[in-house]
Amino acid sequence: MTSQPRRRFLQHAGLTAGASMLAGLPAWAAEAFPSRPLALVVPYPAGGASDTGARIFGESIGRSVKQQVVVENYGGGTGLIGANKVLSAPADGYTFFHGSINEVFLAPMLNPAARYKPQDFSLAAPITETLIVLMVRNGLPADTFDKFLDLAKRNKGKPMTYATVGVDSMYHLMGDALGTRIGAPFLHVPYKGGAPALQGLAGGEVDFAILPYQTSFDAMAGQGRLKILTCFSKSVPAPLKHIPLISQSRQVPDFEYAIAGGYFVKRGTPEDRVAVLRKAIGEALVNPEIRAKLEAEGRKIEAPISSQAQANQAFDGYLTRVTQLIRSVGRLTNS
Repeated sequence: MTSQPRRRFLQHAGLTAGASMLAGLPAWAAEAFPSRPLALVVPYPAGGASDTGARIFGESIGRSVKQQVVVENYGGGTGLIGANKVLSAPADGYTFFHGSINEVFLAPMLNPAARYKPQDFSLAAPITETLIVLMVRNGLPADTFDKFLDLAKRNKGKPMTYATVGVDSMYHLMGDALGTRIGAPFLHVPYKGGAPALQGLAGGEVDFAILPYQTSFDAMAGQGRLKILTCFSKSVPAPLKHIPLISQSRQVPDFEYAIAGGYFVKRGTPEDRVAVLRKAIGEALVNPEIRAKLEAEGRKIEAPISSQAQANQAFDGYLTRVTQLIRSVGRLTNS
């Protein structure tokens, strides 16, 4: 073979090898991100606290990344259905999860039906801590939290019923822990999300509910359909100063809980794509209009983060907190 044909052969061979290598890469490797709409999965029905927060964030994130963010609701299974929807999608950043310690941590650690573990998710960014409140149905003879506890203790033979978003949610564990603490067991009634649980309480199907706060609760209280007796926090954003704090209770002033939430992706999502989402989430967190909406909905807003290392640290903190809660009610993890 002469030198010139040989050079052409080698050049052709090199191009062919390079094309073969590129063909082996994921289809999205060379794609600008995002180049199409994103799916924001909410693990509860429309109308609940998670859905409200997701729609506030989704609109802002869409503006930042210049693509539509479509909120998709998958209720049921205490978040398992929504979580599995994210984990069954490609790890390409186009599907992300409006999750909390309920679905990402508690569900797989407690529910044998969960086919995933917390580490199957990666945290893109923390977003908020949501206030948790205890409300009672209209007609229950208790207008303060301590009077409610006294009523529960007087009626041990007929346990009060309480609504939450589902079995093994943080709210379920809190109900169990509170009943154990005061020596009066409660009967848990799980619903498929916050909105159905709220409807059950307002309709008198249960005696009380433990749910993440929403402004609609105040409207329903004003209509006499329910009573908000306490928030399980020692402080609240300014718009919610009218809600009694757990620290005002004579009996359980230290029974303090809030629900931490963030945006999660399937583990293995390219870091550059996660960084795009993280930047957009951070822009939402510092937007004054969005902050005002979130605070009105009972959220304590997290500071933006700028690295995966910070996100990993927050993820580990959530895992530690959840493990402590599980141990406090005598439950063992399945991991």
